[in-house]
Amino acid sequence: MRAPHAPKARRTRRGRTLRTGLKGWGGVAAMAVVCALAVAFVLLLPLTQSPGEGQSTGGPGVAHAVQARAEDDPCLNPQIKKAPEKQTLSPSGADGDTIKKIKAREGEKRKLIVGVDQNSYRWGYRDPNNDEGGNTLEGFDIDLVHRIAQEILGDPNAVQFKAIPTNQRIPAIQSGRVDMVVRTMTINCTRMADVAFSAPYFKTGQQVLAPKSSPITGPDGSLADKKVCTAASSTANSELKARQKAGKLPKTTDITSTVVPNQLDCLVRIQLGEVDAVVTDGALAASQAAQDPTVELKGDAPFTTEYYGVAMKLDADDLVRRVNQILVDYRKDTANGWQASYDKWLSATLGTDSAKSEPPAPEYLRKS
Repeated sequence: MRAPHAPKARRTRRGRTLRTGLKGWGGVAAMAVVCALAVAFVLLLPLTQSPGEGQSTGGPGVAHAVQARAEDDPCLNPQIKKAPEKQTLSPSGADGDTIKKIKAREGEKRKLIVGVDQNSYRWGYRDPNNDEGGNTLEGFDIDLVHRIAQEILGDPNAVQFKAIPTNQRIPAIQSGRVDMVVRTMTINCTRMADVAFSAPYFKTGQQVLAPKSSPITGPDGSLADKKVCTAASSTANSELKARQKAGKLPKTTDITSTVVPNQLDCLVRIQLGEVDAVVTDGALAASQAAQDPTVELKGDAPFTTEYYGVAMKLDADDLVRRVNQILVDYRKDTANGWQASYDKWLSATLGTDSAKSEPPAPEYLRKS
C-alpha cells in the first residue's frame, strides 16, 4: 500500500497553484495561531498582490495560496471556448532554444530522447518474430517518433527510446529525463497544467474489455459488483471516478483496488482472473483483444471521445511548434506518412476505414 503523498506544487501553463502542508506543529494553541495567520494571509492577498504576479513570499511554515486565474489557463478561459485538443501552438520550422540544445548534443548522445511504450501491441512493442528478434521497437507511435527524429536531426534512427509506464509519462517530461512522450497519451485540461501538447495525431475513446463469456455489456449496470482495472494517471481511471460520482456507474463497482502502474498490467490481471474487466482507450483495447482471443470489446462504440498528442515540457514552445509542423507534413505524406503507418499497424485491429481514427484539422492558439 502506498504511503500518502504530500501535497504537490502544481504548475499551469500561464499561472501557478502552490500548495504546501503544515507539519511539525505541536499543540492546539500553535495550530490556532497558524490558522489565524493563514486566514489573515488569504484576506490580505488580493491587496498585496498585483495582477500577473506568480507567487508571494512568507516565513517558514506559511502556506503559499496563489490560485491560477481563468484568464491564465486556456482550459478555464471562457473567452477561448476551445476543447483542449485545439489549444496547441501554431506550426513552425524554426529552431528555438529547446531544439538547439537537442542538436548540440555530441557524438552518440546527439539523439532525441523519447518516452514510449514497449508493451502496447502495434503501438509501441517488441515483436520477437521480426527480423531483429524483438530487439527493436516498432508500431504506430514508433513510426511517428522516427519521423520527428528525421525532421529535427536528419536521421530517423537518432532516437534514444525510454520505456516508461503509464503513470510516469508526465514525471519523465517534467524531470527532463525525456524530450517528449509519444505513448498513446490523451490530451486533456488536467494534463495541460503539467505538460504542453502537440496537435492531436489520433482519435479514440474509452471502451470496456472483458472475457467473451462475461455478461458485461459496457460501462453500465452490468459492472455492479465487478472489479474493473485501469492504469494509474490514465483518462480511463479519471473517467470511471467521474461516472461513479455522478451515479452513472454502480457504487459497488470496484475501481480503487484494481489500479495498476502500466496499462498492459490490466490485461494480465484479467487473464489471471483477478479482475472482471478493463477500461482503456478503444485503440489499445482492440490491440489487446487481438493479442488474446478470449477477450472482446463490450459495447457498440467508445463512450468518450479523446485525442492523442505528443507531450513536451511546458516551456518548450519551439519544440511544440516544430512537432506541429511535422504532423502537418506527416498527414499530407500519403506514401510514408500517417495513412501508411495506420495501414501497416492498425488496420488489422481497428478496420480499414481510418477516417474514424483520424483527428480533425487542427486549430491553433496564438502566442507571442
